[in-house]
Parts: sequence; C-alpha cells; structure tokens
Amino acid sequence: MYEEGVDQYLDAKRKAAKRLVGGYTLHLPSNGEISEEIYRMARFEEPDAVTQRLFDMRVLAMDVMEQLAPFNPRLIGSVSTGRIRASSDIDLHVFVDMPETLFRYLDELEWPYETKSICIRKEGRFMEFTHIYLDMEFPVELSVYPLRDLRVRGRSSTDGKPIDRLSAGRLRTLIMNEHPDQWEALMYGDGGGETRVEAFSD
Repeated sequence: MYEEGVDQYLDAKRKAAKRLVGGYTLHLPSNGEISEEIYRMARFEEPDAVTQRLFDMRVLAMDVMEQLAPFNPRLIGSVSTGRIRASSDIDLHVFVDMPETLFRYLDELEWPYETKSICIRKEGRFMEFTHIYLDMEFPVELSVYPLRDLRVRGRSSTDGKPIDRLSAGRLRTLIMNEHPDQWEALMYGDGGGETRVEAFSD
C-alpha cells in the first residue's frame, strides 16, 4: 500500500498473501496494524514532505467543502486523521437525494469530474452508491449518500470504530490547531488567503 499505491486493505492483503504465503490470508496483519505501519514508514521516509502534503490536502479539502456547502460535505479517512501516504486522496461524503442535482452544481462550477456507480453490502443487502472523482491538485473522491444518512455513522474498516466525519468548520479548527505556522503564512502571506480551488483553477 505504501510503495505500490494499493488503495484497499483487502486487495493489499490478497496481493501480499499470494506473494508470501500462497494466498492464505488468515494470519496477515489487521487493517489497524497495517495503517499504523504505513504511517510509521511515511513519517520515517519523508517527514517534512508528509507534513506539508497533509496541510495542503487539508486546505484543499476545506476549500472544496465550503464550495459544496449545500450538500453537507464531511471529511473522512487519512486526511482527517493525518495518516496519509503518497497515494492518499481526499475522501468526502456528500448528501443529496438526487445525484443529478450535484452533477448540475459541479457543471456550474466548471469542475472536471468523472462518476462511477459502486455496489457495496450495507445492512445485510447490496446497495448502489454514486462516487464522483474531482480532478484537482490532489485527487478528491465524493461518496454520494441520501440526505437521511447525514446522521448515520458507519464504522471504519481500519479499527471498527464509528467513523468521525469532519464538517468544514471542524476541519478549519483542526488545521489552525495542528498547522498554526503554515495556516498563518497562508492567511497573511503572498497568497492573501487565496483558496486552493481558486489557485488550481487559474
């Protein structure tokens, strides 16, 4: 996952099992153990680059979320926890009953994007969800859920705990607390507070 950019834990386990133990996955590390080791490797191999990349990804995520405010975006995953790697993307949950409404909104923003329908097992049955991929400075994935799911918290595939979904306001506070020097430079430096979305669009 760190060196080859494999996204999913299960895919990475199957690949490792095929190489190392003939495809038998029972005794491979848990998702949480894998996540911890990836984080340790990234911090060891490129500590300064990881810190800067995390700040940049969080600022872009905040800008995108503010632009998509009508759809109640929430940030999840490695950008929210800080455990990013080179292949990490920005994972956002957005909420709307008709995905076409979001498509029209993105068209009005003139943001390039691609869509994909993904079938997952939820609550004992298979359900189809729309995923939208934004072409920006860092890859952004929007997972589209119905409005009723805004107050429903799924569980993390890493540790089994309820997923902590950050609003734009909570993300801004997180950035200010964990990246105070970089935040001050962004707000009062040469950029003059220009958003990542604006800078990327120029």
